[in-house]
Amino acid sequence: MYKEVITVHEISRFQSRSEEFFPLEWYRKMLSEHPVYYHEGTDTWNVFRYDDVKQVLSKHEYFSSEGSRTTVLVGAKNREGTPPDKLNVSSIDPPRHLKSRSLLSAAFTPRSLKNWEPRISNIAKRLVEDIEPNTTIDIVQALATPLPAMVMADLLGIPLTDSGLFKSWVDILFQPASEENAEEIEMKKQAAAQEYYQFLYPMVVHKRTHPGDDIISDLLNVEVDGERFTEDEVVRTSMLLLGAGIETTSHTISSMFYSFLNEGKPLYDQLRKDPSLAPQAVEEMLRYRFHCSKRHRTVKQDNNLLGVDMKKGDVVIAWMSAANMDERMFENPFEINIHRANNKKHLTFGNGPHFCLGAPLARMELSIALRAFVEKVPGIEAVETFDLERHLTTSAVGQSLTHLPVKILQS
Repeated sequence: MYKEVITVHEISRFQSRSEEFFPLEWYRKMLSEHPVYYHEGTDTWNVFRYDDVKQVLSKHEYFSSEGSRTTVLVGAKNREGTPPDKLNVSSIDPPRHLKSRSLLSAAFTPRSLKNWEPRISNIAKRLVEDIEPNTTIDIVQALATPLPAMVMADLLGIPLTDSGLFKSWVDILFQPASEENAEEIEMKKQAAAQEYYQFLYPMVVHKRTHPGDDIISDLLNVEVDGERFTEDEVVRTSMLLLGAGIETTSHTISSMFYSFLNEGKPLYDQLRKDPSLAPQAVEEMLRYRFHCSKRHRTVKQDNNLLGVDMKKGDVVIAWMSAANMDERMFENPFEINIHRANNKKHLTFGNGPHFCLGAPLARMELSIALRAFVEKVPGIEAVETFDLERHLTTSAVGQSLTHLPVKILQS
């Protein structure tokens, strides 16, 4: 079933790409003045405060993942671009959700993470090893774009030489569309889905009889209550994993470096002196810098849990990135502080039964990449002529950087 897409930009009404990229003032206003806000144009309730957002995400008996409207539509409307029904975990509630999640979680076991760590580290070190002092690099092209694509290719058991194809397909399959270009974008998505399917299906069939240490083999081998994946289902499922694993991680890396250059200059020096702080820095950047995290839910039964009367069928948008700026949870939330005692309580990965399965992988990948970079590069500096507005583009995760020049300094 294809859902009606809610035009979320009508709610925020950002005046520029830059404002959407870092919407702190809007979050501050909504948290203070409109913490539970009904937007008539989109017929949605919008919640911003930490405790309210957490309730919406966790109390599935009142706020359902099932419904006819959505804030984001990924994939394509042809068969190749549609996730299998048994694995549409983001759109079903417990208890049905639990079996689907158990099947999918086979790709993200602690054993897998332990095995993947050295592989991710090798990729990260390979990307930073040629960076030289007294040069200027584009961090988007040098690290943020290739690293997640190469990692996902490797973890799926695909040659790294094909990782560029993955990124190009993801860019199309997860591209937002407007009313004006919806038909054109959909045609491109369907073509990309077919290309991806035709590329990966023979590899999945081969791995059925020749398994490896990779996600595809894990998905083919998992069994829950007598149910297993077909090759077709694995291909279509991997498409969703790619989008989550490439798009969001790439966005986070480039946004993190933007903060190092423009808002947290002493922070890079701290990390350079003590690279073991990388995981703490990643958590704080996920809280402070990932400004596109939101989830929609449909009211399952009339309730007043958020202090207003919500009716069955109403749509609620939980703005997790705004909740990450709630001073009721985080002291001085509009400041970067990697030593914040509770920064890991951010809601960027969600909460409750639909907490992001890939969160442990994302955390590990970001920490490894950051540590590899600070261990290699003595210092960084912004390029004064850089124009942020000109180098942002609309993506599935909001406004993402297309270019970010970074001066590489000597020690």
